[in-house]
Amino acid sequence: MTAFLGMPNAPAAHCDCRRCPWYSGDDAEPGVVIAPLCSGCNADCSYCGCARKACESCPIRCGSRTDIDAWMRDVGGTLEFDDLTVSTLLPPRIPAFIPQVDGSSVADLDSGVHWPAYAVGLRRVFSPRTHALYPRWTDGRTAAEILEVPDTTLTVLTGYGEDPLVEAFWSARRRDDLVERIAALRFGLVLAPNYSIYGNWPRAEHLINMRRSLIIAAEFAAAGVPTVPNLYWYRLEDLRRIADWIADTEPAAVAVNVQTVRENANWNSWVLPGLHWLAENVSQDLVVMLTGLSRRDRIETALELFGERLVVISQNPAQYALHGAVMTAEGRQDVHARIPDAFARSVRYMASLFPSESVSTKGGS
Repeated sequence: MTAFLGMPNAPAAHCDCRRCPWYSGDDAEPGVVIAPLCSGCNADCSYCGCARKACESCPIRCGSRTDIDAWMRDVGGTLEFDDLTVSTLLPPRIPAFIPQVDGSSVADLDSGVHWPAYAVGLRRVFSPRTHALYPRWTDGRTAAEILEVPDTTLTVLTGYGEDPLVEAFWSARRRDDLVERIAALRFGLVLAPNYSIYGNWPRAEHLINMRRSLIIAAEFAAAGVPTVPNLYWYRLEDLRRIADWIADTEPAAVAVNVQTVRENANWNSWVLPGLHWLAENVSQDLVVMLTGLSRRDRIETALELFGERLVVISQNPAQYALHGAVMTAEGRQDVHARIPDAFARSVRYMASLFPSESVSTKGGS
């Protein structure tokens, strides 16, 4: 019989589902299960043969880790969602399309378009090198003042980034009061960081990271920040848990980060089926925000699913403009335009794909 390496609430060592406190199978050992969240091991996991020789340097969390107890304490001792809420009010209306910029002054870009909202990514605020907020974000100014946009402009922090960045943010957030310091910047909206779920990772890592994504969203909301939680999933059972959580806690909006889903294979096998399921199984007044969506065909598909409750955030207009290029119905065109002119043209084109200029939020402030 396989013994636990950790506390009774830790995922079972060696992927021994029968002795895992989160297993939903009928063959679970009596008295072991705390909550039936998971139907079993990930058949595609690349870590099942791990010999546990270097847990302290391994980025993957599994039941065989020698420090799994510490990780369970770090996520509150459970893998359920029941204790987490994200109930802050959002702005009453949010532009259907929000361009993401690089965190420097937006004054020149905005001069030709006067857009009502701008987003900035986490790596432009939190340094991937020093694991601290950049000095320009700590001098007492608000996000609108730093970006040099009118106070009436909706400023959005998209808390996404490569895995080392969001992991560093998780580790430093309490030590350095990062959530509270970002709250002081008075962003009009924060899309909470997301923690990855890769197909070759153990289910323990999936379950921990789904909970971490909601934990950090709840922490931003508790600090008074208008917050949108990020959703990731791997299986249908994960989507069902998410839908139950949405029904129980009624967030005004949810977000899905698709900026790394470039290949059609991942879009068709993971993102699109999940979006279809969510569209059919969550409240019809729930705003859905997709970050990193830029292809016209994918935006049109998302609009078919979510209609006038869809918000898209994309950095393509700013990136194209740096090279004098614009986004059009025929794709990218290199027109050698001035950066502000190219940016304005691409933003207007992207916005033209949506049925309305803005989206109403449930219970907006």
